Amino acid sequence: MSDIEKHSAHASSAAPEAHTGSGLSRFAYRTPLVQIILVGFVCFLCPGSFNALSGTGGGGQLDATAADNGNVALYTTFAVVGFCAGAICNYLGIRLTLMISGFGYALYAGSLLCYNHTQSDAFVIAAGAILGVCAACLWTAQGAIMMSYPIEGHKGRYISIFWAIFNTGAVIGAIIPVAENWNNDTGSVGDGTYIAFMILMIVGAGLAATLAKPETVIRPDGSHVAIPRQTTPMQEIKDLLMCLKTDTYIIALFPLFFASNWFYTYQFNDYNGYFFNIRTRSLNSLMYWLMQIVGAGFFGYFLDMHQFSRRTRAISGWVLVFVLVNVIWGGGLAMLFQTHRGEPTKFHPNGGPHGKGMDVTDGGYAGRLWLYMFYGFLDAVWQTYAYWLMGALSNDPRKLAYFAGFYKGIQSAGAAIIWRIDALKKPFDAIFGSSWGLCGVALICALPVILMKVRNHSVDGIGEKGVGGLGPQGVLGGVIDEQKEGEPRVTAERVSST
Repeated sequence: MSDIEKHSAHASSAAPEAHTGSGLSRFAYRTPLVQIILVGFVCFLCPGSFNALSGTGGGGQLDATAADNGNVALYTTFAVVGFCAGAICNYLGIRLTLMISGFGYALYAGSLLCYNHTQSDAFVIAAGAILGVCAACLWTAQGAIMMSYPIEGHKGRYISIFWAIFNTGAVIGAIIPVAENWNNDTGSVGDGTYIAFMILMIVGAGLAATLAKPETVIRPDGSHVAIPRQTTPMQEIKDLLMCLKTDTYIIALFPLFFASNWFYTYQFNDYNGYFFNIRTRSLNSLMYWLMQIVGAGFFGYFLDMHQFSRRTRAISGWVLVFVLVNVIWGGGLAMLFQTHRGEPTKFHPNGGPHGKGMDVTDGGYAGRLWLYMFYGFLDAVWQTYAYWLMGALSNDPRKLAYFAGFYKGIQSAGAAIIWRIDALKKPFDAIFGSSWGLCGVALICALPVILMKVRNHSVDGIGEKGVGGLGPQGVLGGVIDEQKEGEPRVTAERVSST
Protein backbone atom coordinates (compact mmCIF):
# COMPACT_ATOMS: atom_id res chain seq x y z
CA MET A 1 0.00 0.00 0.00
CA SER A 2 1.05 3.59 -0.51
CA ASP A 3 2.19 5.85 2.31
CA ILE A 4 -0.57 7.61 4.22
CA GLU A 5 -0.01 11.06 5.69
CA LYS A 6 -2.04 12.02 8.68
CA HIS A 7 -1.87 14.92 11.10
CA SER A 8 -0.69 14.03 14.58
CA ALA A 9 -0.74 15.55 17.98
CA HIS A 10 2.97 16.21 17.70
CA ALA A 11 2.62 20.00 17.48
CA SER A 12 0.31 20.21 20.46
CA SER A 13 2.23 17.73 22.58
CA ALA A 14 5.65 19.28 21.93
CA ALA A 15 4.98 22.40 23.93
CA PRO A 16 4.13 20.62 27.19
CA GLU A 17 7.21 18.45 26.75
CA ALA A 18 9.30 21.58 26.50
CA HIS A 19 8.12 22.62 29.95
CA THR A 20 8.24 19.24 31.67
CA GLY A 21 9.71 19.60 35.11
CA SER A 22 11.67 22.79 35.11
CA GLY A 23 11.93 22.48 31.30
CA LEU A 24 13.70 25.29 29.54
CA SER A 25 14.49 27.10 32.79
CA ARG A 26 16.64 24.15 33.86
CA PHE A 27 18.12 23.32 30.49
CA ALA A 28 18.09 26.70 28.80
CA TYR A 29 21.20 25.80 26.86
CA ARG A 30 19.09 23.34 24.83
CA THR A 31 17.35 26.16 22.94
CA PRO A 32 18.38 26.98 19.36
CA LEU A 33 19.59 30.45 20.37
CA VAL A 34 21.98 29.15 23.04
CA GLN A 35 23.26 26.39 20.76
CA ILE A 36 23.95 28.86 17.96
CA ILE A 37 25.73 31.12 20.46
CA LEU A 38 27.90 28.17 21.55
CA VAL A 39 28.71 27.29 17.94
CA GLY A 40 29.49 30.97 17.42
CA PHE A 41 32.09 30.80 20.19
CA VAL A 42 33.62 27.63 18.74
CA CYS A 43 34.02 29.49 15.45
CA PHE A 44 35.07 32.61 17.40
CA LEU A 45 38.08 30.69 18.73
CA CYS A 46 38.98 28.51 15.72
CA PRO A 47 38.22 30.01 12.27
CA GLY A 48 37.81 33.46 13.85
CA SER A 49 41.39 33.36 15.06
CA PHE A 50 42.48 31.97 11.69
CA ASN A 51 40.78 34.91 9.96
CA ALA A 52 42.51 37.37 12.27
CA LEU A 53 45.84 35.80 11.37
CA SER A 54 45.07 35.74 7.64
CA GLY A 55 43.79 39.31 7.74
CA THR A 56 47.24 40.61 8.64
CA GLY A 57 48.31 39.67 5.11
CA GLY A 58 50.43 36.65 4.20
CA GLY A 59 49.56 34.87 7.46
CA GLY A 60 51.64 37.47 9.29
CA GLN A 61 54.74 36.81 7.19
CA LEU A 62 56.81 39.39 5.34
CA ASP A 63 56.58 37.40 2.11
CA ALA A 64 53.10 35.99 1.41
CA THR A 65 54.36 33.10 -0.76
CA ALA A 66 54.38 30.47 2.03
CA ALA A 67 50.92 31.45 3.22
CA ASP A 68 49.67 31.49 -0.38
CA ASN A 69 50.92 27.94 -0.96
CA GLY A 70 49.47 26.82 2.36
CA ASN A 71 46.14 28.33 1.39
CA VAL A 72 46.20 26.58 -1.98
CA ALA A 73 46.60 23.24 -0.18
CA LEU A 74 43.97 24.22 2.39
CA TYR A 75 41.30 25.23 -0.08
CA THR A 76 42.04 22.36 -2.47
CA THR A 77 41.32 19.73 0.19
CA PHE A 78 38.51 21.91 1.53
CA ALA A 79 36.88 21.90 -1.91
CA VAL A 80 37.18 18.14 -2.38
CA VAL A 81 36.05 17.19 1.13
CA GLY A 82 33.54 20.04 1.42
CA PHE A 83 31.40 18.65 -1.37
CA CYS A 84 30.78 15.49 0.65
CA ALA A 85 31.23 17.00 4.13
CA GLY A 86 27.46 16.92 4.68
CA ALA A 87 27.62 13.14 4.50
CA ILE A 88 30.57 13.07 6.94
CA CYS A 89 28.75 15.37 9.36
CA ASN A 90 25.55 13.32 9.21
CA TYR A 91 27.54 10.15 9.87
CA LEU A 92 29.75 11.38 12.74
CA GLY A 93 27.23 13.75 14.30
CA ILE A 94 27.51 17.50 14.70
CA ARG A 95 29.25 17.62 18.09
CA LEU A 96 32.03 15.12 17.28
CA THR A 97 32.57 16.72 13.88
CA LEU A 98 33.13 20.14 15.45
CA MET A 99 35.45 18.79 18.15
CA ILE A 100 37.75 16.95 15.76
CA SER A 101 37.79 19.74 13.22
CA GLY A 102 38.84 22.46 15.68
CA PHE A 103 42.31 20.98 16.21
CA GLY A 104 43.23 21.45 12.55
CA TYR A 105 43.31 25.21 13.06
CA ALA A 106 45.85 24.97 15.89
CA LEU A 107 48.08 22.77 13.72
CA TYR A 108 48.09 25.38 10.95
CA ALA A 109 49.03 28.20 13.34
CA GLY A 110 51.83 25.96 14.61
CA SER A 111 53.12 25.49 11.07
CA LEU A 112 53.49 29.27 10.66
CA LEU A 113 55.31 29.42 14.00
CA CYS A 114 57.67 26.77 12.67
CA TYR A 115 58.12 28.75 9.45
CA ASN A 116 59.36 31.72 11.46
CA HIS A 117 62.41 29.59 12.35
CA THR A 118 62.88 27.16 9.44
CA GLN A 119 61.63 29.11 6.40
CA SER A 120 60.37 25.77 5.06
CA ASP A 121 57.10 25.65 3.12
CA ALA A 122 56.60 21.90 3.55
CA PHE A 123 55.00 21.96 7.01
CA VAL A 124 52.83 24.95 6.11
CA ILE A 125 51.53 23.18 2.99
CA ALA A 126 50.89 19.89 4.84
CA ALA A 127 49.15 21.66 7.71
CA GLY A 128 47.09 23.62 5.21
CA ALA A 129 45.93 20.40 3.53
CA ILE A 130 44.91 18.89 6.89
CA LEU A 131 43.13 22.09 7.88
CA GLY A 132 41.18 21.97 4.62
CA VAL A 133 39.65 18.63 5.64
CA CYS A 134 38.91 19.87 9.16
CA ALA A 135 37.49 23.21 8.03
CA ALA A 136 35.17 21.58 5.49
CA CYS A 137 33.63 19.43 8.21
CA LEU A 138 33.48 22.23 10.80
CA TRP A 139 31.70 24.69 8.52
CA THR A 140 29.27 22.06 7.30
CA ALA A 141 28.30 21.19 10.88
CA GLN A 142 28.00 24.88 11.72
CA GLY A 143 25.84 25.54 8.67
CA ALA A 144 23.50 22.66 9.48
CA ILE A 145 22.93 24.03 12.98
CA MET A 146 22.55 27.65 11.94
CA MET A 147 20.06 26.98 9.15
CA SER A 148 17.97 24.16 10.66
CA TYR A 149 17.70 24.93 14.41
CA PRO A 150 15.80 28.28 14.28
CA ILE A 151 12.16 28.67 13.32
CA GLU A 152 11.78 30.43 9.98
CA GLY A 153 11.03 33.83 11.44
CA HIS A 154 14.29 33.82 13.40
CA LYS A 155 16.76 32.62 10.75
CA GLY A 156 18.02 36.05 9.72
CA ARG A 157 18.68 37.27 13.25
CA TYR A 158 20.24 33.97 14.34
CA ILE A 159 22.59 34.05 11.35
CA SER A 160 23.55 37.62 12.26
CA ILE A 161 24.07 36.65 15.93
CA PHE A 162 26.38 33.82 14.87
CA TRP A 163 28.24 36.04 12.43
CA ALA A 164 28.69 38.74 15.06
CA ILE A 165 30.12 36.29 17.62
CA PHE A 166 32.30 34.60 15.02
CA ASN A 167 33.76 37.88 13.83
CA THR A 168 34.23 39.09 17.39
CA GLY A 169 36.76 36.27 17.53
CA ALA A 170 38.55 37.79 14.57
CA VAL A 171 38.34 41.24 16.18
CA ILE A 172 39.75 40.09 19.51
CA GLY A 173 42.21 37.87 17.69
CA ALA A 174 43.35 40.87 15.65
CA ILE A 175 44.13 42.73 18.88
CA ILE A 176 46.86 40.14 19.55
CA PRO A 177 49.02 41.04 16.51
CA VAL A 178 48.28 44.75 17.05
CA ALA A 179 49.59 44.61 20.64
CA GLU A 180 52.36 42.16 19.87
CA ASN A 181 53.66 44.01 16.81
CA TRP A 182 52.97 47.69 17.46
CA ASN A 183 56.69 48.38 17.77
CA ASN A 184 57.68 45.65 15.33
CA ASP A 185 59.18 46.88 12.07
CA THR A 186 60.50 43.52 10.80
CA GLY A 187 57.47 42.85 8.57
CA SER A 188 56.56 39.49 10.21
CA VAL A 189 54.63 38.78 13.40
CA GLY A 190 56.45 37.40 16.45
CA ASP A 191 56.32 33.87 17.94
CA GLY A 192 54.05 35.04 20.77
CA THR A 193 51.32 35.87 18.27
CA TYR A 194 51.27 32.35 16.82
CA ILE A 195 51.40 30.72 20.27
CA ALA A 196 48.47 32.81 21.48
CA PHE A 197 46.42 31.80 18.44
CA MET A 198 47.24 28.12 18.97
CA ILE A 199 45.97 28.26 22.55
CA LEU A 200 42.73 29.95 21.50
CA MET A 201 42.13 27.37 18.78
CA ILE A 202 42.66 24.40 21.12
CA VAL A 203 40.20 25.90 23.62
CA GLY A 204 37.67 26.30 20.79
CA ALA A 205 37.94 22.63 19.85
CA GLY A 206 37.28 21.65 23.47
CA LEU A 207 34.30 24.00 23.72
CA ALA A 208 32.46 21.96 21.05
CA ALA A 209 32.04 19.21 23.66
CA THR A 210 29.59 21.44 25.56
CA LEU A 211 27.01 21.43 22.76
CA ALA A 212 23.71 19.70 23.51
CA LYS A 213 22.71 16.64 21.54
CA PRO A 214 20.55 17.81 18.62
CA GLU A 215 17.63 15.60 19.62
CA THR A 216 17.38 17.45 22.96
CA VAL A 217 17.13 20.92 21.37
CA ILE A 218 13.66 22.50 21.70
CA ARG A 219 12.51 25.45 19.62
CA PRO A 220 10.52 28.39 21.06
CA ASP A 221 7.30 26.92 19.60
CA GLY A 222 7.88 23.65 21.46
CA SER A 223 8.93 21.60 18.43
CA HIS A 224 12.07 19.49 18.30
CA VAL A 225 14.83 19.56 15.71
CA ALA A 226 14.43 16.69 13.24
CA ILE A 227 17.48 14.44 13.50
CA PRO A 228 18.67 12.05 10.78
CA ARG A 229 19.03 8.42 11.73
CA GLN A 230 22.54 6.97 11.67
CA THR A 231 23.38 5.75 8.18
CA THR A 232 26.28 4.11 6.44
CA PRO A 233 28.87 6.20 4.58
CA MET A 234 27.70 4.69 1.28
CA GLN A 235 24.09 5.64 2.00
CA GLU A 236 25.16 9.20 2.80
CA ILE A 237 26.96 9.47 -0.55
CA LYS A 238 23.87 8.14 -2.36
CA ASP A 239 21.65 10.62 -0.53
CA LEU A 240 24.00 13.49 -1.38
CA LEU A 241 23.84 12.63 -5.08
CA MET A 242 20.06 12.27 -4.85
CA CYS A 243 19.90 15.74 -3.30
CA LEU A 244 21.59 17.13 -6.41
CA LYS A 245 19.05 15.29 -8.54
CA THR A 246 15.93 16.35 -6.62
CA ASP A 247 17.10 19.93 -5.91
CA THR A 248 18.79 20.73 -9.21
CA TYR A 249 18.15 24.44 -8.74
CA ILE A 250 20.98 24.54 -6.17
CA ILE A 251 23.42 24.41 -9.10
CA ALA A 252 22.35 27.94 -10.06
CA LEU A 253 23.69 29.07 -6.69
CA PHE A 254 27.11 27.52 -7.27
CA PRO A 255 28.54 30.77 -8.73
CA LEU A 256 27.35 32.57 -5.58
CA PHE A 257 29.23 29.98 -3.52
CA PHE A 258 32.30 30.11 -5.79
CA ALA A 259 32.65 33.88 -5.48
CA SER A 260 32.19 34.05 -1.71
CA ASN A 261 35.88 33.64 -0.76
CA TRP A 262 37.50 34.69 -4.03
CA PHE A 263 37.76 38.34 -3.00
CA TYR A 264 39.70 37.61 0.22
CA THR A 265 42.96 37.19 -1.69
CA TYR A 266 42.88 40.68 -3.16
CA GLN A 267 41.68 42.26 0.09
CA PHE A 268 44.14 40.51 2.43
CA ASN A 269 47.30 40.16 0.33
CA ASP A 270 47.07 42.58 -2.57
CA TYR A 271 45.51 45.48 -0.68
CA ASN A 272 46.25 45.17 3.05
CA GLY A 273 49.46 43.19 2.58
CA TYR A 274 50.69 45.46 -0.20
CA PHE A 275 50.06 48.97 1.10
CA PHE A 276 50.84 48.79 4.82
CA ASN A 277 53.51 47.90 7.37
CA ILE A 278 52.89 45.08 9.87
CA ARG A 279 51.38 47.11 12.72
CA THR A 280 49.08 48.97 10.33
CA ARG A 281 48.05 45.71 8.65
CA SER A 282 47.18 44.31 12.08
CA LEU A 283 45.08 47.37 12.95
CA ASN A 284 43.36 47.21 9.55
CA SER A 285 42.53 43.56 10.17
CA LEU A 286 40.92 44.44 13.49
CA MET A 287 38.73 47.09 11.86
CA TYR A 288 37.85 44.79 8.94
CA TRP A 289 36.42 42.14 11.24
CA LEU A 290 34.75 44.71 13.46
CA MET A 291 32.91 46.00 10.39
CA GLN A 292 31.79 42.45 9.67
CA ILE A 293 29.86 42.48 12.95
CA VAL A 294 28.11 45.67 11.86
CA GLY A 295 27.31 44.24 8.42
CA ALA A 296 25.94 40.96 9.77
CA GLY A 297 23.80 42.74 12.37
CA PHE A 298 22.38 45.17 9.86
CA PHE A 299 21.57 42.61 7.18
CA GLY A 300 20.30 39.94 9.57
CA TYR A 301 17.83 42.46 11.01
CA PHE A 302 16.75 43.45 7.50
CA LEU A 303 16.15 39.82 6.46
CA ASP A 304 13.87 39.25 9.47
CA MET A 305 11.64 42.30 9.02
CA HIS A 306 8.31 40.49 9.30
CA GLN A 307 6.24 43.41 8.06
CA PHE A 308 7.42 42.29 4.62
CA SER A 309 6.91 38.83 3.15
CA ARG A 310 9.87 36.51 2.85
CA ARG A 311 9.80 36.72 -0.95
CA THR A 312 9.90 40.50 -0.73
CA ARG A 313 12.86 40.37 1.61
CA ALA A 314 14.64 37.86 -0.62
CA ILE A 315 14.29 40.07 -3.71
CA SER A 316 15.04 43.30 -1.83
CA GLY A 317 18.08 41.65 -0.26
CA TRP A 318 19.36 40.68 -3.70
CA VAL A 319 18.98 44.26 -4.93
CA LEU A 320 20.80 45.63 -1.88
CA VAL A 321 23.69 43.17 -2.22
CA PHE A 322 23.99 43.96 -5.94
CA VAL A 323 24.17 47.69 -5.26
CA LEU A 324 26.72 47.28 -2.44
CA VAL A 325 28.95 45.06 -4.60
CA ASN A 326 29.16 47.65 -7.36
CA VAL A 327 29.48 50.71 -5.12
CA ILE A 328 32.19 49.28 -2.85
CA TRP A 329 34.25 47.55 -5.53
CA GLY A 330 33.84 50.60 -7.73
CA GLY A 331 35.20 52.68 -4.88
CA GLY A 332 38.28 50.44 -4.80
CA LEU A 333 39.30 51.37 -8.34
CA ALA A 334 41.20 54.47 -7.14
CA MET A 335 43.38 52.31 -4.86
CA LEU A 336 43.85 49.68 -7.57
CA PHE A 337 45.42 52.27 -9.84
CA GLN A 338 48.08 52.91 -7.17
CA THR A 339 49.12 49.24 -6.90
CA HIS A 340 51.38 47.55 -9.43
CA ARG A 341 52.93 44.21 -8.64
CA GLY A 342 56.67 44.33 -9.20
CA GLU A 343 56.71 48.04 -10.01
CA PRO A 344 57.93 50.78 -7.66
CA THR A 345 55.38 52.83 -5.71
CA LYS A 346 55.63 55.46 -2.99
CA PHE A 347 55.54 52.89 -0.20
CA HIS A 348 57.33 50.07 -2.02
CA PRO A 349 60.39 51.71 -3.57
CA ASN A 350 61.97 48.33 -4.31
CA GLY A 351 58.93 47.12 -6.25
CA GLY A 352 58.16 44.23 -3.89
CA PRO A 353 56.76 43.39 -0.46
CA HIS A 354 59.92 44.50 1.36
CA GLY A 355 59.36 48.25 1.22
CA LYS A 356 58.47 50.19 4.35
CA GLY A 357 54.71 50.19 3.82
CA MET A 358 52.20 52.86 4.84
CA ASP A 359 51.92 53.55 8.55
CA VAL A 360 48.90 54.67 10.58
CA THR A 361 50.56 58.07 10.98
CA ASP A 362 50.98 58.68 7.23
CA GLY A 363 48.77 61.08 5.31
CA GLY A 364 46.02 59.47 3.25
CA TYR A 365 45.75 56.45 5.55
CA ALA A 366 42.17 57.15 6.73
CA GLY A 367 40.63 56.79 3.27
CA ARG A 368 42.41 53.50 2.67
CA LEU A 369 41.26 52.21 6.06
CA TRP A 370 37.62 53.08 5.34
CA LEU A 371 37.76 51.20 2.04
CA TYR A 372 39.14 48.12 3.80
CA MET A 373 36.41 48.37 6.43
CA PHE A 374 33.71 48.49 3.74
CA TYR A 375 35.23 45.41 2.13
CA GLY A 376 34.62 43.69 5.47
CA PHE A 377 31.06 45.05 5.66
CA LEU A 378 30.29 43.70 2.18
CA ASP A 379 31.72 40.27 3.01
CA ALA A 380 29.40 39.95 6.03
CA VAL A 381 26.38 41.00 3.96
CA TRP A 382 27.28 38.47 1.23
CA GLN A 383 27.76 35.54 3.63
CA THR A 384 24.65 36.39 5.67
CA TYR A 385 22.51 36.55 2.54
CA ALA A 386 23.90 33.26 1.19
CA TYR A 387 23.13 31.38 4.41
CA TRP A 388 19.71 32.99 4.77
CA LEU A 389 18.86 32.12 1.18
CA MET A 390 19.76 28.45 1.66
CA GLY A 391 17.75 28.40 4.89
CA ALA A 392 14.78 29.92 3.05
CA LEU A 393 14.82 27.00 0.61
CA SER A 394 14.34 24.30 3.25
CA ASN A 395 13.92 23.52 6.96
CA ASP A 396 15.30 20.02 6.53
CA PRO A 397 18.52 19.65 8.60
CA ARG A 398 19.90 16.81 6.52
CA LYS A 399 19.32 18.58 3.23
CA LEU A 400 20.75 21.79 4.69
CA ALA A 401 23.88 19.88 5.74
CA TYR A 402 24.34 18.94 2.09
CA PHE A 403 23.67 22.52 1.01
CA ALA A 404 26.23 23.78 3.53
CA GLY A 405 28.73 21.24 2.23
CA PHE A 406 28.15 22.40 -1.35
CA TYR A 407 28.54 25.99 -0.23
CA LYS A 408 31.83 25.51 1.60
CA GLY A 409 33.26 23.06 -0.93
CA ILE A 410 32.61 25.22 -3.98
CA GLN A 411 33.60 28.34 -2.05
CA SER A 412 36.93 26.69 -1.28
CA ALA A 413 37.50 25.58 -4.85
CA GLY A 414 37.36 29.23 -5.85
CA ALA A 415 39.65 30.19 -3.01
CA ALA A 416 42.22 27.53 -3.97
CA ILE A 417 42.33 28.87 -7.52
CA ILE A 418 42.71 32.53 -6.58
CA TRP A 419 45.34 31.91 -3.89
CA ARG A 420 47.38 30.02 -6.48
CA ILE A 421 46.95 32.85 -8.98
CA ASP A 422 48.25 35.27 -6.35
CA ALA A 423 51.19 32.97 -5.55
CA LEU A 424 52.09 33.07 -9.24
CA LYS A 425 52.28 36.89 -8.92
CA LYS A 426 49.62 37.65 -11.50
CA PRO A 427 48.72 41.35 -11.95
CA PHE A 428 46.66 43.00 -9.23
CA ASP A 429 44.17 44.34 -11.73
CA ALA A 430 43.35 40.80 -12.92
CA ILE A 431 42.66 39.66 -9.35
CA PHE A 432 40.66 42.80 -8.56
CA GLY A 433 38.64 42.57 -11.78
CA SER A 434 37.87 38.89 -11.34
CA SER A 435 36.74 39.51 -7.74
CA TRP A 436 34.31 42.23 -8.76
CA GLY A 437 33.14 40.48 -11.92
CA LEU A 438 32.49 37.14 -10.22
CA CYS A 439 30.31 38.81 -7.60
CA GLY A 440 28.15 40.43 -10.26
CA VAL A 441 27.80 37.28 -12.37
CA ALA A 442 27.03 35.15 -9.30
CA LEU A 443 24.18 37.41 -8.23
CA ILE A 444 22.66 37.34 -11.73
CA CYS A 445 22.82 33.51 -11.76
CA ALA A 446 21.14 33.34 -8.34
CA LEU A 447 18.23 35.61 -9.29
CA PRO A 448 16.07 32.91 -10.99
CA VAL A 449 16.29 30.72 -7.87
CA ILE A 450 15.25 33.65 -5.70
CA LEU A 451 12.30 34.49 -7.96
CA MET A 452 11.04 30.93 -8.46
CA LYS A 453 12.02 28.94 -5.37
CA VAL A 454 11.82 31.26 -2.37
CA ARG A 455 8.32 31.07 -0.92
CA ASN A 456 6.68 32.64 2.08
CA HIS A 457 6.81 29.30 3.89
CA SER A 458 8.76 26.07 3.52
CA VAL A 459 7.38 22.55 3.11
CA ASP A 460 9.78 19.64 3.60
CA GLY A 461 8.99 15.97 3.16
CA ILE A 462 10.86 14.00 5.79
CA GLY A 463 9.81 10.45 6.28
CA GLU A 464 10.32 6.82 5.47
CA LYS A 465 11.87 7.78 2.18
CA GLY A 466 14.34 10.03 3.93
CA VAL A 467 14.89 13.74 3.66
CA GLY A 468 13.15 15.04 0.59
CA GLY A 469 12.71 11.42 -0.49
CA LEU A 470 16.47 10.91 -0.53
CA GLY A 471 16.63 7.38 0.73
CA PRO A 472 15.43 4.73 3.18
CA GLN A 473 17.22 6.23 6.17
CA GLY A 474 15.02 9.10 7.27
CA VAL A 475 14.61 11.39 10.22
CA LEU A 476 13.49 10.24 13.64
CA GLY A 477 9.74 10.33 13.86
CA GLY A 478 9.20 10.54 10.12
CA VAL A 479 7.96 14.12 10.07
CA ILE A 480 6.58 16.21 7.26
CA ASP A 481 7.35 19.75 8.26
CA GLU A 482 5.39 22.78 7.11
CA GLN A 483 5.92 26.12 8.75
CA LYS A 484 4.69 29.62 8.05
CA GLU A 485 6.37 32.59 9.63
CA GLY A 486 4.79 33.68 12.88
CA GLU A 487 2.90 30.37 13.27
CA PRO A 488 3.73 27.17 15.19
CA ARG A 489 5.13 24.28 13.24
CA VAL A 490 2.47 22.01 11.79
CA THR A 491 3.64 18.44 11.55
CA ALA A 492 2.25 15.23 10.17
CA GLU A 493 3.50 11.73 10.68
CA ARG A 494 3.95 9.52 7.71
CA VAL A 495 2.84 5.95 8.34
CA SER A 496 4.07 3.22 6.07
CA SER A 497 1.81 0.23 5.44
CA THR A 498 2.74 -2.95 3.67
